[in-house]
Amino acid sequence: MTAAMTAAPSDLIGAEAHSPLAGSPLAVLAPGARVPPGAVAVALDRAGDLPPLDPANYDVMITCRADAPAPWVSVTPERIDAQLEAVRATAAASPVATGLLARVLRLGEGMAFSAALELESLAYSTLLGGAEFRRWLAARSGAEDIPGGAVRYERAGDAVTLTLASPASRNAMSAAMRDALYEALVNVLEDPSLPRLILKADGRCFSTGGALAEFGSARDLAAAHVIRTQRGCARVLHLLGERAEVHLHGACIGSGIEVPAAAAHRLAAPDLMVQLPELRMGLIPGAGGTVTLSRAMGRHRLLWLALGAFRIGFAQARSWGLIHAELP
Repeated sequence: MTAAMTAAPSDLIGAEAHSPLAGSPLAVLAPGARVPPGAVAVALDRAGDLPPLDPANYDVMITCRADAPAPWVSVTPERIDAQLEAVRATAAASPVATGLLARVLRLGEGMAFSAALELESLAYSTLLGGAEFRRWLAARSGAEDIPGGAVRYERAGDAVTLTLASPASRNAMSAAMRDALYEALVNVLEDPSLPRLILKADGRCFSTGGALAEFGSARDLAAAHVIRTQRGCARVLHLLGERAEVHLHGACIGSGIEVPAAAAHRLAAPDLMVQLPELRMGLIPGAGGTVTLSRAMGRHRLLWLALGAFRIGFAQARSWGLIHAELP
């Protein structure tokens, strides 16, 4: 008898029940329940017992136990239903993006950093051409001005300080800002004197993420993928290794947290606020966040944040490993 004849039967038909093409891929499961094939599987531990589940079988693990260890996400009993409702709404409105983000996080977990960035970018370009993103674009009201991209360079001794210097736009990551930051980071990386790097920002917050006025402006999605992979700031921060330190404060939204999360040393002020709104736009994190954030806090916690576009502050970011210390 051949290996093909003795292999366990597949369940391709069963997997279609949770296909993004059939509706929401989300499956919220009690401990011990069968994990449906193809589902974005959420384990729900209402009792707070922390049952011995295999994290490899799940995309998110939620418990009502306070201060639960990774990869569990702790949610208080009085908030659990509202948060689940928000997550279900996102998955129903953006099923393709939801399913693709869960898949990218699973696949990227076992990849080298640079390869995982390429996977993210390919998925992101795919979603830019999708109906979920087009619906978000059509529903968006008003046209925002595209902000500038000033990045200030200062050197003192063996340390270079790069400062995002567009406070009027809340340091939105426009293409101009990205290019200016990329070029400055490469200069630091390739400086033969090997200076240390401090990355920070002017104004009330570090960065509110991508410039909304530029979303949907790319016409050549293949070229956009090449630009993201070749000029990605997260990749350069990662290559700087122990030389790189970021100082975060205020709102760090979307790419405003995805990029700095690549730094080896991450400090923040107590007013830190982190949020990932991309799934509600029919997209996934596309500035490196599926790699940088998942390696800082784990893919289960990252997916939960993205599904609900939930905000976390300094204390939770530090307890999850996203932040290493408070700014002095």
